[in-house]
Amino acid sequence: MKRMKWLFVLPALMLCAFMAAPGPRWELLGSRVVNYSLDHDEILVTGAEGKFDAVKIKVLRAPLNMRRVVVHFANGTEQDLAIRDNFRAGSESRVIDLTGNDRIIRRISLWYDTKNASRKKALVEVWGRH
Repeated sequence: MKRMKWLFVLPALMLCAFMAAPGPRWELLGSRVVNYSLDHDEILVTGAEGKFDAVKIKVLRAPLNMRRVVVHFANGTEQDLAIRDNFRAGSESRVIDLTGNDRIIRRISLWYDTKNASRKKALVEVWGRH
């Protein structure tokens, strides 16, 4: 009987250990509702704490043609991300590794166009991975 009990308890314990295992954490660095007429915006990263080793971009509400993304770091350097993509509403970029060691991000510059017939404004979110 005791052996039968372990057949049910052991898988639950393994699942709990798997769920509690430390892994990368994603944090919202900032977001911006982009104007239909503008083609450049910046997201100031003020609330995020810590160092990041990767970023990804999510586009919500409306499609967006991303032309260029530059990440500006606290030490004064910057990284031009290789993103030239047409995002559908509800889509996201691949995970983009940041060069160097873990980096403190101060702001993200975005160049885009929003040529869509509905004239809806896209919501752009930038996420950082710890």
